[in-house]
Amino acid sequence: MNNKQNFFSWVSSTLREGAWAPLAVFGFYLVGLAIDLFDNFPYMDIPTHFMGGVSITYFFRSAIRNSQKYLGDIPNLIQILFAFTCTGTTIILWEFYENAFDSLFGTTMVRGLEDTVVDMAVGLMGALALSVLYRGKALK
Repeated sequence: MNNKQNFFSWVSSTLREGAWAPLAVFGFYLVGLAIDLFDNFPYMDIPTHFMGGVSITYFFRSAIRNSQKYLGDIPNLIQILFAFTCTGTTIILWEFYENAFDSLFGTTMVRGLEDTVVDMAVGLMGALALSVLYRGKALK
């Protein structure tokens, strides 16, 4: 296999194995927006961000695990730290998205600085929870 085939094989296997998790949380988020769930029940924002952190970390762990077929063995600690770091970056980008969407379309997804900080902290707690507690063979 050449490098291009390796890349597409890696992407394909990662999407098949790991994309369902963040897509499920994102789907819940979209349904929540459509039915005003987060306006009617603001506390639902917390478990959504927590599960977002869990699901994004799961996706990144799947991607890292699948990359080992082409890159060689990656120590488990490095996998955990890299997935956690990638999740943190994704969480920050998500909060930028929420702020930009509010500015451009006049929505109220962000309810202030405290909301943003809590969202990021809860997302990172979800990432940490998966990193520490997950013992399944799929991510080892």
